[in-house]
Amino acid sequence: MTLISKIEDRTALIGIIGLGYVGTPLALRFSECGFGVLGFDVNAPRVDGFNNGISPIGHIPDTQIAAMRQRGFEATTDYARAAEPDVLIICVPTPLGVHREPDMSFVTNTIAAAAPYLRAGQVMSLESTVFPGATEETIAPVIRAAGLEIGRDYHLVFSPEREDPGNAGFSTATIPKVVGGMTPDCLAVGEALYSAVVDQIVPVSSTQVAEMVKLLENIYRSVNIGLVNEMKVLADRMGVDIFEIIKAAATKPFGFTPFYPGPGVGGHCIPIDPFYLTWKAREYGLHTRFIELAGEINASMPGYVVDRLFRALNERSVSIRGAKILVLGIAYKPDIGDPRESPSVLVMEQLRDLGAVLSYSDPHVPHFPQMRAHAFDLSSVPLTPEVLSAQDAVVLLTAHRDFDYAMIGAHAPLIIDTRGKFARGGGVVSA
Repeated sequence: MTLISKIEDRTALIGIIGLGYVGTPLALRFSECGFGVLGFDVNAPRVDGFNNGISPIGHIPDTQIAAMRQRGFEATTDYARAAEPDVLIICVPTPLGVHREPDMSFVTNTIAAAAPYLRAGQVMSLESTVFPGATEETIAPVIRAAGLEIGRDYHLVFSPEREDPGNAGFSTATIPKVVGGMTPDCLAVGEALYSAVVDQIVPVSSTQVAEMVKLLENIYRSVNIGLVNEMKVLADRMGVDIFEIIKAAATKPFGFTPFYPGPGVGGHCIPIDPFYLTWKAREYGLHTRFIELAGEINASMPGYVVDRLFRALNERSVSIRGAKILVLGIAYKPDIGDPRESPSVLVMEQLRDLGAVLSYSDPHVPHFPQMRAHAFDLSSVPLTPEVLSAQDAVVLLTAHRDFDYAMIGAHAPLIIDTRGKFARGGGVVSA
């Protein structure tokens, strides 16, 4: 039986490597569509949680994981089992190194762990965001070294993830899926694989094109956010409301897409992905000035927020050293519990370095998590009139829907508003 036939009749076993914000929804979708799914992760407690029906992600309930378990899903840390699946989909992180160079170690370590167990008749799909050419440069040689011919014995595709955690309007099934293959036969297998679980497939001519698609999507966002952040700083200087300006501009039915300012950019995509391309561009003798400038503007916004707070406290004759500052929201976007690359954390670090007494409130992040580069021994505090009125300032960084903005506005003595949730004037300062 051919691999495509096994996919079409749902007898193919799907292996998902990396059970995080990308891999978990993908595993759920394949399981819901009748496939057997085997999950791989190096995090043993996370694997144990999956096997006990516990979700590692706040917006995915335990009931969905438990139901997937009942349908036969299993999680493991044992990469020797990589020979079992017919499909291996890699969904591991691709962060930046200390010098903003791509850190491909999660991908390369994954491939190295699976390499001894690769076999003919499999397809491997990389979904992690990488630089253009990475699939061909880092994965294809390992497959060939195993004695497998790509396009005949083994199939290799790149299909970038397009998850938007917390967005109820889109799901794994409804977000169009870009797929590029190393060969035409690889692409055919990739199309068959993803068309089994996704409504619309967008085939492209190569893995390199598919890799570039993902980077363009997030660079587009980064550049436009950088633009509107720069305009926000100017609007604050001029004493006008950038959110009112954007709202009015968005009434134009053509030629304008609204983007909104904030304290910076966060998550696993926008702060990271553009630099995968700028790094690769240097190999071709190009300096991507426009992309890097947007990154610089966005990276400056946490400092801008702290400066606005510093000045607002100074006007009230309050020193920032020893000031009680309550941060509202540490997740990188509203209504989820993911603080990865969150600008809130960068604001908090700057305030801590200045001697502020910090606390935070975030209904989606009850305890400050362990992070590679950031550490706070803090837990979320409840939002009450007493807590708010005891602060010297409250800084709104992530606009969760769960926040009672009327109550916050009524009791906080000073609000630094980075999200346009409060009317300007009085004790409200735009930042």
